[in-house]
Amino acid sequence: MDFDLVVRNGTVVTASDIWESCDIGIKDGTIVAVGPHLPATAGAQEIDAEGAFITPGGVDSHVHLSQAGILIHNANIDGVDRSTFTNGVIPDRENYVADTYDTGTRSAVAGGTTTVVTFACQLKKDESIIPVIENYHKLAKDQSYCDYAFHVIITNPTPQIVEEEFPRMVDEYGITSVKLYMTYKPMRLHDYQVLDVMYSARKLGITTMVHAENADIIDWMTQHLEAKLMTQPYHHGTSRPPIVEAEATNRVICLAELMDTPILLVHISSANAAKHIRDAQTRLLPVYGETCPQYMFLLADSMRKGDFEGAKCVCSPPIREDKSDQDAIWAGIKNGTFNIVSSDHAPSKYDHPNGKKLGLQHGNLPHGKFRFIPNGLPGVETRVPLLFSGGVLSGRISPQKFVEVTSTNPAKLYGLKKKGCIGPGFDADLVIWYPQATFQPFNLTNEMLHHAIDYTPFEGIEFKNWPRYTIIRGKVVFSHGEVVGEMGYGQFIRREKSLLPGPRDVWLSEWRP
Repeated sequence: MDFDLVVRNGTVVTASDIWESCDIGIKDGTIVAVGPHLPATAGAQEIDAEGAFITPGGVDSHVHLSQAGILIHNANIDGVDRSTFTNGVIPDRENYVADTYDTGTRSAVAGGTTTVVTFACQLKKDESIIPVIENYHKLAKDQSYCDYAFHVIITNPTPQIVEEEFPRMVDEYGITSVKLYMTYKPMRLHDYQVLDVMYSARKLGITTMVHAENADIIDWMTQHLEAKLMTQPYHHGTSRPPIVEAEATNRVICLAELMDTPILLVHISSANAAKHIRDAQTRLLPVYGETCPQYMFLLADSMRKGDFEGAKCVCSPPIREDKSDQDAIWAGIKNGTFNIVSSDHAPSKYDHPNGKKLGLQHGNLPHGKFRFIPNGLPGVETRVPLLFSGGVLSGRISPQKFVEVTSTNPAKLYGLKKKGCIGPGFDADLVIWYPQATFQPFNLTNEMLHHAIDYTPFEGIEFKNWPRYTIIRGKVVFSHGEVVGEMGYGQFIRREKSLLPGPRDVWLSEWRP
């Protein structure tokens, strides 16, 4: 058997198994053989893993790049002139305070992520999602270092969109997931609209992602906190106690049960919301959970930093105050409540007039107003190493569980049938780690990262390993701290329907769709 590339002497990890002293044979970008002592091929490239772990390339299924919605939905700014935004795309590149496809995917491969699923964002005024999808294709074309796919954010689910354009989205564009918001005024849908989307999604095999927070509670709390001048970045969390997430999580699970349709609750941050998901799963509902590293490694004290530095850690749902919530997130990963761990990479620069410091420009208060701080954190590069170092090497999770939540399950949930596993027939997307005995731990600084953002919320955290090589479809794109792949190598991936369990044909009344 001929190979283009052979990776030798690795400890190969899948979501179910670990094989020591193992080789991987690759031909034309695809894994064709896995086993010990594969034969040599004249002219083939060889990489010696030196006994180190080899894991599937990371699949980050929650990444915001080149997205106008970062400026729109992540800050509750009623005065923003949204007329300058067209079909989810910011026409003026100078407005970008976040990562674009080039900088974001460059950062991804440097952290062991080989596929990202990003968002095409419909605006409320958009009467069609087709131009939105096509415009995001233009933004991403020839700009990506890694493979990519799209979700579509739905903010205006008209009958034309859910009845006529959803089938086109699936069949013509290979997009099989949508995201809904229960909060943020420019984005939120009411329950009736959520049901409209779920009704169509069920028929077409679309996975529905939901940002679940109670918008009315947030608005009420924010108004009353401002009346008391409690507007520092830390009080972003005060305005969104865990019950805000828990109520909305329970409510959307009820809607999904009524409609018998699969849903994914994104970026879950608290024990109570996790319990609602776990209870639904125990009743065999197709309800899936996602969480993020910020809820596993940070606490709300990060928003108390002086000189407005706390704004760097403002995201929604907020980083929680009580360590019991953090412990519940780890427990949920171990017991399967959380099927995937994504980054929710949705950053704004800190030292930029349209970035995090927007919170200082409104309200005429020396400590600013949290309501105007763009929500979201950078994390596409740190997600995989954080979970490997702080999860696997700390003994909190097994290597198999790490692979399951960072690669295999995201690929299955979102219909990426050739991603997320090391085995014959799968894309040769690999991460080769350093041999643990020789790796020198280090404390992270933002200067080490490859994104376009001027901070990382994980500054100072110790890392006990980091990807040594990142390989995408048989090509080394990151090696020993350097991005060596080419911008434009990444391909758009048309997706199939989810490979995880879907509708059960179990109903709460005589009504049927």
